[in-house]
Amino acid sequence: MTESFERALAFLFPRTPQIKFGLATTEVLLAAAGDPQLCFPAIHIGGTNGKGSVATLVASALEARGLSVGLYTSPHLVSFRERIRVNGVPISEAAVASWTSHLRPTIEAVNATFFEATTAIALAHFAAREVDIAVVEVGLGGRLDATNVLVPLVSAVTHIALDHQKYLGDTLELIAVEKAGIAKSGVPFIIGERNPPLADALRAAGEAAVRTHDPAGVFLPVMVGSAAEWNGPLGLQGPHQRRNAAVAAAILAALPEQLQPSTEDVAAGFATAWLPGRLDRRGRWLFDVAHNPDGMVALVAALDELRPAAPVHALVSILGDKAWPEMLVALDQAIDFGVLTVAPSADVRRWDLGWLQWWLADPARPPARARWRLVPDFQQALREVEQGAGTVLVTGSFHTVGDVLEALGHSPL
Repeated sequence: MTESFERALAFLFPRTPQIKFGLATTEVLLAAAGDPQLCFPAIHIGGTNGKGSVATLVASALEARGLSVGLYTSPHLVSFRERIRVNGVPISEAAVASWTSHLRPTIEAVNATFFEATTAIALAHFAAREVDIAVVEVGLGGRLDATNVLVPLVSAVTHIALDHQKYLGDTLELIAVEKAGIAKSGVPFIIGERNPPLADALRAAGEAAVRTHDPAGVFLPVMVGSAAEWNGPLGLQGPHQRRNAAVAAAILAALPEQLQPSTEDVAAGFATAWLPGRLDRRGRWLFDVAHNPDGMVALVAALDELRPAAPVHALVSILGDKAWPEMLVALDQAIDFGVLTVAPSADVRRWDLGWLQWWLADPARPPARARWRLVPDFQQALREVEQGAGTVLVTGSFHTVGDVLEALGHSPL
């Protein structure tokens, strides 16, 4: 890393623990950058799970059409640069350093969070690179997320499930209100949720969001049929990706005609799309960032379809604020041996090892199919999980996957 890039990260990363909701700070940062969000059209994608995959599929199809495409996703696995790409190429260290330096006085003045600052850097980079269109993933929620400064050509919510209840509400209906808050008047709002009552909840919440800002606003919902799935070749593995691709296809179909990729472009883009850490196979190692119960259920279904070489050993580290008992019970059905550890980059949000040890020994918990072992030392856990494995699955959080990729010398870049 260059010294200036290191200094930029040393300034940005300490702001990561801050979580702030609202658009005002991001608007001030963007004004300091020259309001770059006004320089290009955008697609805005939210949802509990699937939004990163859908964003990647959409960007890949648009690139296949020949457009210059910005893609902003989060979080990263190993390098900050993964978050901000143009035509698949990560932002340069020099660009990160330059935009951080330019925005630093304003970031300090308004006490911007890491995500607010990063969002401003991403949109400024896209404008500087003169992208034809940007595909932007929501960070957390939607209504008050920093990315909701956009007035996109299309907005979408992929799916809702329980996650981040501390911030978004403890019912699916409350979460739907937050996710659907990205709906805008006159902008097609793609609803990818396949559960009909939840899809209806998103539709009602989206219409309420539009009417709140403008009683005469025009709400344009597009419901993706509950049975809709993409049947063509996909670069992303797992049965859940066929649904994600159907949602991505609906987003692309809702674009203005002059930006729509052809059927051939969509097929080519979907067939070559790739996203690190999503059923990402590297030799006998298999990486997946499933980090909530809904994601873990999808992973288990994918493993049943993929049938990786046995025995399947899993290295698992889950953040302490997640519903980890439910996740472990689901994963237990798909593996032969599990090693529970603490990902180094997740140390401040680690799960409670004492409580975890008690839970593993609790005779009242659901009977385990797999053998489980608690190995708090990360390097020791890496060594133990490999022994005798046909496949080594790494899962539980972005931190876990990123830390193991880095430890093994793999780069998502």
